Amino acid sequence: MSQTENVIFAVVLAIAVAAFLQSAWRLVSFIRLGKPDGRLSGELVRRFWTMLVYAFWQRRVRKEPYGWNHFFLFWGFIILFLANGEFVIAGLFPSLTFELLGERIYGVLLFLFDVVSMIVLVNVAIAFFRRLVLKPAHIEYNSRDGYLILSLIGALMLAFFCLYGSEFASGTMSVAGVMPFTETIFAPLMGSLFGSAAPIAARVFWWLHGLIVLSFLNYLPYSKHMHILTAIPNCYARSFEYPATVPREEFKPGAQFGVSVVDEFSWKDLLDFTACTECGRCNQNCPATSTGKPLNPRLLVHDGKVNLLTNGPKLLQGNRSANLLPLIGTTDEHEGTVGEDALWACTTCGACMTNCPVFIEHVPKIIKMRRHLVENEARFPHELSVFFESVEQRSNPWGITPGDRAKWARDLSVPLMSDAKCDTLFFVGCAGAFDARNKKVATAVVRALKAAGVEFAILGTEEKCCGDSVRRLGNEYLFERMAKANVELFKKYDVRRIITYCPHCYTTLKHDYRQFGMETQVVHHSEFLHELLETGRLKLDGNKPAVDGKVLYHDSCYLGRYNGLYEEPREVVQRVTGRAPVEMDRRLEKSFCCGAGGGRMWMEEEPEHRINANRVREALGKDADVIAVACPYCMTMFDDGIKDERAEGRVKVMDIAELVAARLPG
Repeated sequence: MSQTENVIFAVVLAIAVAAFLQSAWRLVSFIRLGKPDGRLSGELVRRFWTMLVYAFWQRRVRKEPYGWNHFFLFWGFIILFLANGEFVIAGLFPSLTFELLGERIYGVLLFLFDVVSMIVLVNVAIAFFRRLVLKPAHIEYNSRDGYLILSLIGALMLAFFCLYGSEFASGTMSVAGVMPFTETIFAPLMGSLFGSAAPIAARVFWWLHGLIVLSFLNYLPYSKHMHILTAIPNCYARSFEYPATVPREEFKPGAQFGVSVVDEFSWKDLLDFTACTECGRCNQNCPATSTGKPLNPRLLVHDGKVNLLTNGPKLLQGNRSANLLPLIGTTDEHEGTVGEDALWACTTCGACMTNCPVFIEHVPKIIKMRRHLVENEARFPHELSVFFESVEQRSNPWGITPGDRAKWARDLSVPLMSDAKCDTLFFVGCAGAFDARNKKVATAVVRALKAAGVEFAILGTEEKCCGDSVRRLGNEYLFERMAKANVELFKKYDVRRIITYCPHCYTTLKHDYRQFGMETQVVHHSEFLHELLETGRLKLDGNKPAVDGKVLYHDSCYLGRYNGLYEEPREVVQRVTGRAPVEMDRRLEKSFCCGAGGGRMWMEEEPEHRINANRVREALGKDADVIAVACPYCMTMFDDGIKDERAEGRVKVMDIAELVAARLPG
């Protein structure tokens, strides 16, 4: 390389690096607009390990079809970072190359770069094939941005091969026999194409390689592939809570609640927007998207990013004027604006978050935007007016008089906390107290607890709704009142352990109530029944037959994805029936929602696109005799779905507690 070339390259490099640093700082400045989030205050080792496992080892990515394709592309970049680093340094100081490490080490590195470059090139071809031929529905296969990035990567690899191939053809390469693809394919090709002009071709390809590297670097902050810069820190900053519990609001005069402008999100929310890989796994697993609802988790995050990039310059200047691109709109016609219908379509099932390879937290963002609509605008689906009123005035979603809350237990001789000296509370929940079908489940739980000799009591008419749906729907003010009242009630009776059979009550009491100072142990009936059976405290009658036929188990979203309870209910079914339950195709962390979570239980849904119908048809396809559930919402949605499918005589729905109760002595 001539001295003139060195100078030119130094100038080009300086301009490119300066432009990149400016773009990177612009992106950092936008993320810093977000509100503080104290999640980085501890667990450094755990965070570092998470980053290694999920960002570098790509555990979630590799679980999906073509996941290994992305894995090889990623690690190709990591390894070739060394090669490109040498390239840049040698462009400034030609004598500073890996040749200084000795011929043997230099040969090993060249071999590695050669093989990895070919692996990357092959995987680029696979990615093009997938987009052009296979066209999977969950990815944006017609994205110009995607094609441009893939083209740049492919061109970079070809420039590498042509550069070294030209050097081999011209005899200027000092090490031979170490670059199998370059020497056997590209060196002969360059020799035949350029002949004696191979040295000139080598310089041309050197500059082409350098310009592609610098162009790629500066395109990243403006493309969907900015996740190359942000996904790794996003994995480091992941939430370790189930399910990334939304923060409390500070209620004071004149305050605005929820999120209506993008800088009202936390900095982690804004980092999420920039870290999205647009892989479509959230869409692929979203029950709303799968059944034709207006919600598209990938587009929601994309709109958040567009909104941030559009409004960021104005917000940095302190300009919060009316000419900002709206974050929430009545329609989704504007890129960068999230449609209200999309927000209300979410079941908060968490499938998007569980399957996101970079730990984007979709659900909390949706709840924060719902809060704005409810608390500030009083704008929500009309049917929720009745729901909010019923909960506020009568402490249950059905609006039934609170005096009837304990009627289900009238003949069961269940003690009340007000009368008993007991530190274990059976929190029945609204469904168990008021819904005719779920009253039978509450009764089965009581029978099992009594059979095991567990000392427990209920609150009776003192029990109030936990507020799960209220919070997920964005009515934070009402939820806070309910949570504080319940926590005080638990403290009044010195409750040390709470048993509940509703995963929604379980999640709310176990996680959300921690924000209000509750430290009481909360146990779901599936894990408690499992423990009682395991320890022998709960004995089954061997003379009573197990449930006839095949038993299929459905994973509740709030039990599985929100709390990691997958095996316990299955083991209960196996102990009761003597065999493992039949499994759905979509199960465990990929389980498909019943459609009732996130307050959707209390909203209307189009008959032709019901989420529960989708799940029920999947269950019926397994030809099971019993569908076992561990959630009152799932019970209701499956019962309704089976009626809609006119399959009442084919299959019945039972809670795991009912399976246990059927085999109790007496």
